[in-house]
Amino acid sequence: MPRILITLCLAAVVALAGCATNGADEEQPAESLYAEAQEAMDAGNYEDAVQTLETLQARYPFGRYAEQAQLDIIYAYYRFDEPDSAVAAAERFIRLNPRHPSVPYAHFMQGVAEMSRGRSFLTEAFDLDRASRNPEPLQRAFRAFRTVVTQYPDSDYAENARQRMLIIRDLQARHELHVARFYMDRGAFVAAANRAKRILSEYDETPAVEEALAIMAEAYGKLEIPALREDIRRVIGDNFPDHPLARREQQSASD
Repeated sequence: MPRILITLCLAAVVALAGCATNGADEEQPAESLYAEAQEAMDAGNYEDAVQTLETLQARYPFGRYAEQAQLDIIYAYYRFDEPDSAVAAAERFIRLNPRHPSVPYAHFMQGVAEMSRGRSFLTEAFDLDRASRNPEPLQRAFRAFRTVVTQYPDSDYAENARQRMLIIRDLQARHELHVARFYMDRGAFVAAANRAKRILSEYDETPAVEEALAIMAEAYGKLEIPALREDIRRVIGDNFPDHPLARREQQSASD
């Protein structure tokens, strides 16, 4: 369960415990807690920042620092390597403050946290035993960045979000290539060709297109469909003349 959900569930417990707990810390005002959290953030101590911001939100959920604490904890969770909690905190801020001027930032950080999860997933997914799995976090990150670009095009985060969308498209295309190779290695040539074809239709602006065409040509050759194989080889020759398949075609023609 993300830490943000645990924090909300424990808010009432903290309030009750305060009646029975001694110590000056229980009387620490919101301003002091927020300053302490900022000091921890500035020092790069995100564990302490998370703990202090959680305490601030639990004790003063409607205080003057409530909204800013909700924003700050998104970044603190992300830097503390808790992307699930960062995503949950971003979604909560957007839900509670739909017209707040920092909503574009919350969407952007939601995408950044999802992208972090997606990169970790792809590292695992490139294990051959997991090659057929779908990197959902990257898709959610893409949607979050698209929201920033389309709904808040003049925000400070729009251009960065746009660049991250391009990176995600490239990562997704590379994942599809990996799956296509996985099928080729196991003799599933129809599946390999279809997966490579998907790259042409969905990720045609990425560098993965060149290798996708090569996989299709090889798959059609294995399937003994020479007409399709030659069609793909011609496409490779026209668009990627430096590809080994294209050079072999040129050499054969000259001979």
